[in-house]
Amino acid sequence: MTIRKIALTSAAALLAVTAMPAAARPDTPEATPVASAEADATLIALYEDYSRWVDDEFGNGLPSVTPETHTANLAKVSGFLARLDAIDPALLSDDERVNAAVLRSVLVEQIEDARYREWEMPFDSDSNFWSYLAPRGGFQSVEEYQNHISRMRDIPRYFAEHTDNARAGLERGFSVPRVTLEGRADSLIPFTSEDMGVNPFWAAFENIPGNIPESERDRLRKEGEAAILEAVVPAYQALFTFLTQDYFPHSRETLAAHAMPDGEAYYAQQIRQYTTLDLSADEIHQIGLGEVARIEAAMREIMAEVGFEGSIAEFNESLRTDPRFIAKTPDELMGVSAYVAKRVDGEMGKYFGFLPRHRFSIRPVAPEIAPFYTAGRGGYEYCQMNTYDLPSRPLYNIPALTLHECAPGHSFQAAFQREQGGDDIPAFRRRIYFSGMGEGWGLYAEFLGEEMGIYRTPYEKFGRLSYEMWRAARLVIDTGIHSQGWSRDRAVSYLGDRTALSRHEVGTEIDRYISWPGQALAYKLGEMQIRRLRIKAEQELGEKFDIRKFHDVILALGSVPLPVLEQRIEAFIADGGQGLNGVGYE
Repeated sequence: MTIRKIALTSAAALLAVTAMPAAARPDTPEATPVASAEADATLIALYEDYSRWVDDEFGNGLPSVTPETHTANLAKVSGFLARLDAIDPALLSDDERVNAAVLRSVLVEQIEDARYREWEMPFDSDSNFWSYLAPRGGFQSVEEYQNHISRMRDIPRYFAEHTDNARAGLERGFSVPRVTLEGRADSLIPFTSEDMGVNPFWAAFENIPGNIPESERDRLRKEGEAAILEAVVPAYQALFTFLTQDYFPHSRETLAAHAMPDGEAYYAQQIRQYTTLDLSADEIHQIGLGEVARIEAAMREIMAEVGFEGSIAEFNESLRTDPRFIAKTPDELMGVSAYVAKRVDGEMGKYFGFLPRHRFSIRPVAPEIAPFYTAGRGGYEYCQMNTYDLPSRPLYNIPALTLHECAPGHSFQAAFQREQGGDDIPAFRRRIYFSGMGEGWGLYAEFLGEEMGIYRTPYEKFGRLSYEMWRAARLVIDTGIHSQGWSRDRAVSYLGDRTALSRHEVGTEIDRYISWPGQALAYKLGEMQIRRLRIKAEQELGEKFDIRKFHDVILALGSVPLPVLEQRIEAFIADGGQGLNGVGYE
């Protein structure tokens, strides 16, 4: 199967992406002696113990988040890491060597988070601990409802522990920057209402399924309403008061991670955690500048095609104000996304040998979080499109967003890995998400839309480039803010001038990078790694290269650190480009 080759010119940047510590690089197959069944069994016992501990720790309720619990967890995790250190990775089978590398990354991340007491900053401008406790629909059994009611009753304790932690972080200067917090408490307001028609927690009790007897439904509604009024509402009211009267007014005025306690080391740790690569902030900044220049050249080609004379910033501004690209209703935006997803369906067999049976839906982002939420997000059951403030969601961006979040991006990715991995993936890995691998795949999926023919107009193609620029600019902006002293205004100007994102999105994105150091770096670095490995596989395999097998092998790995992905593709090349067992590629 022949597919148009990728042209990626930033060779130096690609080489830099491959940098990793020697300890993180798995042994090459040539250096591996005969695997030991005893070593495999020892490792399996270790990660099964770890999985049981995680299950016992969190169970079906809300976890304890006290400093004492975090300290006890640190001791436990350190013990697991000591047991892992005692296993010689050279004696492990190929599959177990991957599991060992993943487990090591997970344990080291938890130890590093504890070192910097990350729990003392339990939210940022994008994510928090209070928005996802209310299900959007009902449950299927009385037991599930009873568990949910128990969790609701536990919310006051859970919020109080998070509040104590946040107050401790505030006192030592380890807080979310104040400039990113304006209006963020508004998402709590619906949860403070005693009106069951307003409070999102009541939705689960409005939709109790008919298979539950009416007498039980009445009882569950009464208990649910009591839990909302007696536990949920007071907890959210207390949290709202804490945030607006205590935390926000006293949060730090600085922006940079470097400005926090032990900030330079903390930012370096965040880079390692989110990228799974051994790159410095300065190296990433230079990679970003190279990618920005490359994408700008491609943007100018499209501007010439549509006859626009002016700068990229001027073209972006003209797109933002062009009524042709603004949906008139939320359903219009959702319809564009749904149609893109269906057109993608028609191309998937050319690019993947294994196609999962599971089907996802597309939903709007929940209204209580939409004003400050990102443009979209993907998941196993559904991908989300943000329909808040439609002028800030231009339709030329929707194809790229749908490819990233829905298919062949995150929703497809989740279904593929669940059905292909199944019980063969250890339980501890089913909960893990490495941003470099996961978000790198999402951005690669946007690029794949070019080959699939999904972008039909110059404006949609520019939207795709604008989204790629968005991720490339992050490399410059994140490092600029957290290690080079950039102001928020400088970051806003840099992103706004180079992308067709709306001014609203530009603002929410910059606040996200300020309040969540390092996370935004994963996307572009992960995508560059995948594209570099594809070029290498195409060149070395020649006519044996099959894009379906290459993609299947990547997704079948599950979520892994980028060095593990590199090792797998090296093995894919060495074995002549073999696909997955049991999948037909004829």
